[in-house]
Amino acid sequence: MTGFARHRRSGRVIATFTGFEADLLRSLAGQLVELLRNEVAAPVAQDPLEAMLDFTGPTTEPEDPVLARLFPTAYRDDDEAAADFRRFTEGRLRDGKAAGAAAIIDALEEAGLPPQLADDSLMIDVELTPEEAEGWLRSFTDLRLALATRLGVEEGDEARWEALPDEDPRSQAHDIYEWVGYLQETLVDALSG
Repeated sequence: MTGFARHRRSGRVIATFTGFEADLLRSLAGQLVELLRNEVAAPVAQDPLEAMLDFTGPTTEPEDPVLARLFPTAYRDDDEAAADFRRFTEGRLRDGKAAGAAAIIDALEEAGLPPQLADDSLMIDVELTPEEAEGWLRSFTDLRLALATRLGVEEGDEARWEALPDEDPRSQAHDIYEWVGYLQETLVDALSG
């Protein structure tokens, strides 16, 4: 994996993934979609206008720490305002984040990633419009936040991760976190260039 680059003539953003990398990225995006879509919003009484506009989002902070990180409370000092804000915005935000992660899956599969990876030598070339690349960038941010939350990554804790043996599953998961960061960085550079 050499990261993302901008094609000079077409202006599209391109990357080549090994089959393993593409499958890993698909798996991460799929897990994010599943997490975003599995938590059911608490039912609330609706007035007719709210029913028509579908303001049925949750009113309390998610219990899952990753979802709480992806959808932080807007008004820490005002529970009623925070509940209203969450109810009116979180459903649409979840849908947008899930659609962004699903777009990664779709693009990888359209580029030739089979449903079940069987060939380790497979290479997947992905070409994205600048708009599609911006969507991937937002999803990389969500993926890194999710991984960092699950792993307990904190600012300035690099020595902790470097001290772990390579065979430690936490070290391997942290390597994936770093890899997504690399993808994110090269994608930012490609969009800026």
